[in-house]
Amino acid sequence: MHDECTPEQTMSSIQDTKAAYIAARGELNAIETATVSPTNGEESHYTNQVQLKENKTHMSSALGEKENNTSLNGCVMGQEESQNKMFPDNAENEDEKQIEHITVESINGNREEIHGIIQTTEREIQETSESQREEMTTSSIICDISKKYINSTLPNDSENIKHKHNMMEKEYLDVLSNEADPQVSCYITAPSHVLQQLECRIINNMSSLIVGDNEELVSNVITVECLEKEKRIPFPIGIAIPFTARYRGNYRDIMVKICDLNLQSSYLNPNSLEGIKGGYKGTCAAVKVYKLGIFSVMSCLKKESFTVTKKGLTLKSSMDSRISLNYPPGVFTSPVLVQLKIQPVDPTLVAHLKAQQDTFYSVLSTSPLVHIQHPSTYAFQKPVTVFLPCSPYLGKNNLGSEIDHKRTASATTNRMTPLYFNRTKSASIRKSGKNTSEYLKLLGFRSQDSGWFGLNNVVVKTIQRGLISVELYEHFERFIVLHLSSTMDNSHLVTFVKSLEEAMLSTTACIVLSHQKDNPHRIAVLVVPSKDLSQVLKNLSLEGFGGPSEPSCHFQVREGEQLLLRFTGNIFASSNGKDYGKDYTLIFHLQRKPRLELQIKEVDEFGNYSCPHYKGTIVVYKVPKGKIVPNLNQSLVINENHSQLPICKLPLRLPKHKKLINRPQSTKRVSKDPLEALWDNLLHWLAEELSEENAESLSSTLPLRHSTIQLIKLKNPADLTEQIHEFLCFWKKSLPTFTDKSRLLARHLRKIGRSDLAEELKFKWENKVFTAPHEWFDVAAE
Repeated sequence: MHDECTPEQTMSSIQDTKAAYIAARGELNAIETATVSPTNGEESHYTNQVQLKENKTHMSSALGEKENNTSLNGCVMGQEESQNKMFPDNAENEDEKQIEHITVESINGNREEIHGIIQTTEREIQETSESQREEMTTSSIICDISKKYINSTLPNDSENIKHKHNMMEKEYLDVLSNEADPQVSCYITAPSHVLQQLECRIINNMSSLIVGDNEELVSNVITVECLEKEKRIPFPIGIAIPFTARYRGNYRDIMVKICDLNLQSSYLNPNSLEGIKGGYKGTCAAVKVYKLGIFSVMSCLKKESFTVTKKGLTLKSSMDSRISLNYPPGVFTSPVLVQLKIQPVDPTLVAHLKAQQDTFYSVLSTSPLVHIQHPSTYAFQKPVTVFLPCSPYLGKNNLGSEIDHKRTASATTNRMTPLYFNRTKSASIRKSGKNTSEYLKLLGFRSQDSGWFGLNNVVVKTIQRGLISVELYEHFERFIVLHLSSTMDNSHLVTFVKSLEEAMLSTTACIVLSHQKDNPHRIAVLVVPSKDLSQVLKNLSLEGFGGPSEPSCHFQVREGEQLLLRFTGNIFASSNGKDYGKDYTLIFHLQRKPRLELQIKEVDEFGNYSCPHYKGTIVVYKVPKGKIVPNLNQSLVINENHSQLPICKLPLRLPKHKKLINRPQSTKRVSKDPLEALWDNLLHWLAEELSEENAESLSSTLPLRHSTIQLIKLKNPADLTEQIHEFLCFWKKSLPTFTDKSRLLARHLRKIGRSDLAEELKFKWENKVFTAPHEWFDVAAE
């Protein structure tokens, strides 16, 4: 297979070897590539990277004397070509990454010498290979890279070099559907002619399909597209995405996730987490990409990668020093790449599950959930020893030892519903004291087909208090150790672990509905983690929102799960003040703030006639992922089949607006009697002079029924002067015509302590003094 590769075809493999040699000296990281995940969401990694890395190390020793040769000056080729293996769609652009320091003349002039080096290095690869599979893998990689190099075109090199020296950074803004002000979507660094053709949009409605298990979205979801589909982009280009991570810790890491239109995903480690950038004051995750697509910043479980050689390896995890793995010599027949993730288990979750189901009462505590990936083709030749922390009891003293000091304590402490708290305490102390017959049980997950199962023939040993060891004779995708107070059936243990996994992916949350204080027709709807409820209510109050509505009942929701809000009753809503009657969705993300601000109004203004306000209800449903249809250009399409029950309902009220009836001038009641006009003027004047306390006292002294006073207040709830004038007129009409009304009213004013008004009323009545001219003068004159 090696004989088929000519010296010209193996040129790029020499450049790749050069990059690996420099990486060994700390100048270049030739293995820094994205991890491509296949359709099922798992990350592919393993054999090719390990074998390529080992072979590059052997080849670099043969090329040490030639590193200053002009034919090998392109020190960045190895890194760029190794990254292009991750992005084969952009292999046609490799001439733009390789020609800057290498000319055609230098390649032709040193062809014979390079050919000799290639033959030497290939012999060394053959001698050091441990199996025919490794040799075939290395040869296929060399030939594949060589073919890419031959396919690169030389005539465009001068233009590409010119473009590289014309790099610019552009800030892209976009407006969310529920906001008026634009926000920064990303910063792109590329040649100026490329920036003019790139378009960046925020598509947060796709986040339900982008986020995966054990991932938390910390940024907007953006899509970067080229307006000219045929335009050739000189990759790599730089993209910096603003993000805000509220929870950080030893067990989680920040990654940039890239998805194509088919939602095939890959991950990149950010080159930097920059601070202030342009007009944005915050943190940005900066990466170099080799293809366009859908980008987002995720908080993922931190991954440790290491290589186990034939000599074995003893590794202590950087995430938790109590966790270590011991691979004895000869466990593998060739070097193997291993990836490790640690997921801590909050003891309150264990207590919550025990409170829900009595069959779990024997579970005292658990070890962390360990995710480990080996190549499936490499079986263990010897057992692998794993050391794990596992608290002996689920007590207060051990509550904090199993969780990350910052991240887990703040992010998962409130996973359980507060209603279960009292029952949880009673369940956790079911086995009190020190039990001499305690058991340690290992459960493993081999694949999706086999699922979780208990291992009866594996012995779990206690090394010291809170530290255990277990020997693994086969590969598991993930495993966990349970500390039991008594024996349990394997079926119950499997059910417990499945419930625990589901609980670790869920968060206890509620929905908050709040009206704007000065505008009850505007509401804010939020999905809030239960632990953040008090702080969110305080923030809403500072923003001018409030009202009698209380948070909904608490429920379990997963990261990226979509909630459908349906308005029923006599109230419906609109996001723009025009289109009423639609359903709205909220997507839950633990580290973001899902929020909707809507305008509401009544469906029928004559409805709810027996109530002083209009009534409605917000019914909330969970939307399964299977019913979501992705669409980049509009909101997600949701199938209308809601066979499941709603998770909660929120009562909605809206005060009825005051109806103003404009009567024609001819229908107004106008008195032609000058005395009646004078009385009406005096009563208006008196109503303006009396305070609220005076009015209460006067109404109690006048012979008026309490129901009459209440009816007058309902007719004019916001106008005190009109209320006083109304009940004074009612009192005057109830008296006989021959009664001296002025003297009687003056007597009541003296009773409430307003003798001054009594004297002034007497003076105005005797002298026929009007406070202000009124229209009845003209009427009387007619």
